[in-house]
Amino acid sequence: MKIGRLPHNDETNGWSATLPPRSPKALDRDVTADWLVIGAGYAGLSAARRLAENRPDEKIVLLEAGMLGENASGRNSGFAIDLPHTVSSDLDQLAGAHRHLRLARGAIDELKRLVDEYAIACDWSVDGKYHAAVTPDGSRAMLDPFAAELEKLGEPYEWVEADDLTKRLGTKHFHRAVFTPGCVLMNPAALTRGLGDSLPDNVSLFEISPVQEIDYQNGVTAQTAGATVRAPRVILATNGFTEQFGFLRNRFVHLEAHASISRPLTKNEQRIYGVEKPWGLTPANAFGGITMRYTNDHRLLIRQDIRVTSTQKVTLEKQHKMTKQHKELFDDRFPNLPDVAIESTWTGYLCMARNSAPAFGQLASNVWVAACQNGIGVTKGTISGLLAADLACGRDNPLIADMQSLGEPEKLPPAPIAAIGARTKMGWEKWKNRAEN
Repeated sequence: MKIGRLPHNDETNGWSATLPPRSPKALDRDVTADWLVIGAGYAGLSAARRLAENRPDEKIVLLEAGMLGENASGRNSGFAIDLPHTVSSDLDQLAGAHRHLRLARGAIDELKRLVDEYAIACDWSVDGKYHAAVTPDGSRAMLDPFAAELEKLGEPYEWVEADDLTKRLGTKHFHRAVFTPGCVLMNPAALTRGLGDSLPDNVSLFEISPVQEIDYQNGVTAQTAGATVRAPRVILATNGFTEQFGFLRNRFVHLEAHASISRPLTKNEQRIYGVEKPWGLTPANAFGGITMRYTNDHRLLIRQDIRVTSTQKVTLEKQHKMTKQHKELFDDRFPNLPDVAIESTWTGYLCMARNSAPAFGQLASNVWVAACQNGIGVTKGTISGLLAADLACGRDNPLIADMQSLGEPEKLPPAPIAAIGARTKMGWEKWKNRAEN
């Protein structure tokens, strides 16, 4: 089976731009292994590590199409979210909240263990998260139900009102927020690199080695440009590309999300800004609002404008347009910092299921999957990869039942109809919540 679509690295990722150059090792010879994992995002890295721990005497090969931190796992906003996360105004993902909590916190505990054990320098910081509304209507419609759900769960939270919120964020733009203390902020590209560079000795990682053809007969044979990998079993940690590998076709809505990050604030600009602690903010409405961060190295990040896409390429013209749009949003929110320039603008890609379910489990006798993280890749990717490895190895883990209980992605209508429906729904959400921009 030929793989018809591959990831594309346009070398614009602002998180990677703050890191040293990387010298990846590509697959340049034929290899035989006991296990093959395809995709070195959070799910693939977690799956490969867990396989190595479960089967220390067996050989695992991990193939990554690009470089660590350059695809979706390194292009997100750098939130490891511990709580059920709202992706629309109807709070769909708060269903089954206890299962989501166990899965998310299992992932964060695993990542924290690795960050500490291997001294991964990724600005890992438990700073919490503001879930914010711009208008009183937005607060009533979206924050009030969120707070009520937290009450039912017995989870700590704090209402932060306008004046106090202005002091904490350095902007008057937001009306009100729910602050929850358990969210972790980090540089996602640095975290992904660190996880890959600390893999166990029985894992061989090959970057810049996209699979161009795969065969599932008599085990698995994956063909790259330079060589082949043969293994009896494979875990597909390929997220939205999973359908290219012959499984779960017409189950995913593909989205692009645009982000920009500023240059570091100068000492004088930090004084004018007046905020000392880093923070992260998610919008009450994810499709119509804006995600923001103030980082440990004094940069301000904006992610805004999520759209349905059918490709993984963005033109230079469109990126320039997004830079201009984000600068306008920046100036609107931080008018006292008019000379702070946008340093990088990039696009990240994600996939979602119509019913917000993950792609997880066994697909064939020798094929397992950990994909479709529905926009919460740091935690859901990490835990799904770990659990897919446990499932494949027959290792008992109570969290497997939690993951399986989330269901599987529903089949979509034919591609043109599905895309039109997704664009219509997102357009309606944006228009309905346009005041929350």
